[in-house]
Amino acid sequence: MNTNILYYGDNLEILRKYIPDNSIDLIYLDPPFNSKATYNILFKEPTGEPSQAQITAFEDTWHWGAEAEQTFQEIVDTAPANVIEMVRAFRSFIGRNDMMAYLVMMCIRLLELKRVLKGSGSIYLHCDPTASHYLKLVMDTVFGKAGFRSELIWCFTGREMNTQQWNKKHNTVFFYTKGNRWTFNWQVVAEEPAPEVVAQYKHTDEFGRRYVIRSKSGSKGLSKEGADTYRQYYKEVPPRDWKYIKFVSSSHERLPFPTQKPEELLERIIGASSNEGDIVLDPFCGCGTTLVVAHRLKRKWIGIDITHLAISTMKWRLEQMFPSIKYKVIGEPVDLAGAKELANQNKYQFQWWALSLIGGRPYGDKKKGADTGIDGYLYFIDEKDKVKKAIVQVKSGGVSVSQIRDLIGVVEREKAEMGIFLTLEPATKPMETEAVSQGFYKSPLGQDYPKMQILTIEELLKRKKLDIPSWVSPVQAPPLSKKREGKAVKML
Repeated sequence: MNTNILYYGDNLEILRKYIPDNSIDLIYLDPPFNSKATYNILFKEPTGEPSQAQITAFEDTWHWGAEAEQTFQEIVDTAPANVIEMVRAFRSFIGRNDMMAYLVMMCIRLLELKRVLKGSGSIYLHCDPTASHYLKLVMDTVFGKAGFRSELIWCFTGREMNTQQWNKKHNTVFFYTKGNRWTFNWQVVAEEPAPEVVAQYKHTDEFGRRYVIRSKSGSKGLSKEGADTYRQYYKEVPPRDWKYIKFVSSSHERLPFPTQKPEELLERIIGASSNEGDIVLDPFCGCGTTLVVAHRLKRKWIGIDITHLAISTMKWRLEQMFPSIKYKVIGEPVDLAGAKELANQNKYQFQWWALSLIGGRPYGDKKKGADTGIDGYLYFIDEKDKVKKAIVQVKSGGVSVSQIRDLIGVVEREKAEMGIFLTLEPATKPMETEAVSQGFYKSPLGQDYPKMQILTIEELLKRKKLDIPSWVSPVQAPPLSKKREGKAVKML
């Protein structure tokens, strides 16, 4: 089975088509659900300020409709008897509504995740109070009550925003195993001493634990330091619960991605429940935190997501953090026929994918607003500390010279330096003539660039590049993570 691989598509279909039985060592999933909101990816501008353009990646509320009804019937026709009884009971008291749709969609996926998980494997389901009480029953039914190991509570801090009720300050992570034997690496955490004792416990070992050197004539120690001395560690005690894992908006690892989880959270899970060389699967991998941590900890990984926007984010993040990384992407178009198929299936997914080919970032949600003539931006820098932009339009249908004229008007209106026109169909001669007539953008560094550029998707698939100054990546991922100086590896 291939590993270090990203799959674009519905994770149910991907699991059934590509992932063999009993092949995965660890599964982490953070499935979306929020009945009153949609999850938006909010890109930051190169200045670091939040962008006003919100990109709806997917609506996380799954509605009861034909697909949910068909999935319910499939469970009734194929699932074990106890699972069938569970979903029937749920429907009898929940009814046919959004929550029930979510539960049947999750149930059939959890059945597939159990199939692909090794007998010695573990699964962690991350959720919030919206549906955690229902999901616990689904997990008990699918994996068995005997498979339940822990209910982990991740507490986090934040502003007290609600004065009418208790503020939401935790998520739940359910930990289950498939069999009676599983991997669990317990690692000791050395508590950080209070400031007044730091001067005394001034030495730090390779695990970040603080110690002093004592004489053998004194009390017994934990490890030898020399012939007549030993190390005495400061409070070397395993923690009884998870401490706060902070993830503030200014965190160096923020992309941002609304459902993004801190790397330290995944470090605990992956480090505890897998070993080097094991395979880690995240079927709702979003911006790829699970994959980043798995790669750093020398695990193999598989990520699945249903939007090209997420896949593009993961690619940028992985390549910035691990410049020499080798991985595959399955589900992206690799030729003109595949690009046309994607455009026919979903024009917004096609737009996001096309923008990723040039390193552009999407603009707005056109399904919910007026067409501004902007599909995306591409930012670049050609003089010190000054960020400039090109306006991008993406077309999947027929094209004409009037569209180039429209783009010229948008560039002027937005006071942008350049315009980029990406097209699935070949450009006409009048289009090319109109683009050339715009002349050049003259860089302060002395180089000229065509002010209006037309590239076909076929040219981009053949690795043709834009003629622009150094562009700014849409995702400013943190640098290759280094070992945290002065701290122990924090595990359970």
